[in-house]
Amino acid sequence: MKKYAIILAAGKGTRMHSSLPKVLHKVIGKPMISRVLAAVDGASVEEKYIVIGHGAEQVKEVVGDEGHLVIQEKQLGTGHAVLTALEAMEMDVDDPEQSLVLVTCGDTPLLRAESLNEMMDQHTVQGSVATVMTTVVDAPTGYGRILRDGDKIRGIVEQKDATAQEQAICEINVGTYCFNLDFLLSEIHHLTTDNAQGEFYLTDLLKIAYDKNLQTSGYQLENADESLGVNNRVQLARAEKLLRARVNEAWMMEGVTMLDPSSISIENEVVLEPDVVLESNIYLSGHTVIKTGAVIEAGSRIKNSTIEHDAHIKQAVITDSYVGAYTTIGPFAQLRPGTALGEHVKVGNFVEVKNSNIADESKVSHHTYIGDTDMGARVNVGCGTITCNYDGKNKFRTVIGDDVFIGSNTNLIAPIEIGDETVIGAGSTLSKNVVKQALAFTRPPLVVKEHWKK
Repeated sequence: MKKYAIILAAGKGTRMHSSLPKVLHKVIGKPMISRVLAAVDGASVEEKYIVIGHGAEQVKEVVGDEGHLVIQEKQLGTGHAVLTALEAMEMDVDDPEQSLVLVTCGDTPLLRAESLNEMMDQHTVQGSVATVMTTVVDAPTGYGRILRDGDKIRGIVEQKDATAQEQAICEINVGTYCFNLDFLLSEIHHLTTDNAQGEFYLTDLLKIAYDKNLQTSGYQLENADESLGVNNRVQLARAEKLLRARVNEAWMMEGVTMLDPSSISIENEVVLEPDVVLESNIYLSGHTVIKTGAVIEAGSRIKNSTIEHDAHIKQAVITDSYVGAYTTIGPFAQLRPGTALGEHVKVGNFVEVKNSNIADESKVSHHTYIGDTDMGARVNVGCGTITCNYDGKNKFRTVIGDDVFIGSNTNLIAPIEIGDETVIGAGSTLSKNVVKQALAFTRPPLVVKEHWKK
């Protein structure tokens, strides 16, 4: 049985009040459409057809070559969207009688691949031609209601078309379906716009199948949260919260300690090892790896970086960097792209490091900028030190040897090399290389003008 998928992503999303197409709004740093496509991929679907319309060019940039893109020029309902996809799909289908079509929406970021697989398995086992994903909620207002005849689905009625009795039903349509392709191809042309919205409802196919005495079924989600569709910013925030809880719970079950899970955001590509401690208000994104025993304190943001075991991050921003074992960062420090720190390094408060290598046991404790620098081991950098790496046109490197002591308020004007075991006096501005084991300082003469105030 070959599996196809149609993902509906053509809607404008007017209730988002945004110039960005609805399906491109992000949940934990990833567009909703990308999360749906990942779930569909996890359901072992061979071919994906993505129906786009509003903001088509923007959506194309995000989904790339993840599926066949189909333009729905006029948004005339879900039935019309699927018909548009089928017209593009027919030329690629060898055997409709041995094919299934999964239909889902691009604004349901909480759907899991496991649920899609279970629904398609149930569809096959029960010999259905049409299966709808459902769930039960306490407040069904606004959703299509499921009309049952025992295990069969005899129809789905939209809120605006439902009678008072039908509106009291709490089992709702999630908006995800599984169809036999041959049934879909033969019956979708029978849809009409005879409804309150004046649109072609895909849901009417369940009634068409039931009236022809064909097998229809409903796959009911146990957790209604998984069915959440995002139509406005409130629902977007709820989706973010629910997905965070799911992700964070999974990491805690793997041995990660979180002091306030609800305030921690962890993107998909992040990898955490057991015995990592995360405090609160922490954002981990990109290809970040945090290893055993590392402690990340409140207020830290880490992106595309590796934090080695037993490192301690205190209220820091770290991007595209490497932090060695037992190293301490912060508070209020920033590691910018291209930074690599060895073991037992200290980068203290109000320190910025950019595109630099700092070897083991060196200390840059406070109020300092280190840019485009190669620093040796056991270096002590005093407060207020600046590597002057930019002349307005070009950037140059600073090279500092091992066991160097740099006094406070020092300026190192690159390109410059400081030899091993050198001592630089406080308040110096150096623009020439200094040989190893030297003492280097600059001291302008003291000028005192007495009675200046008078």
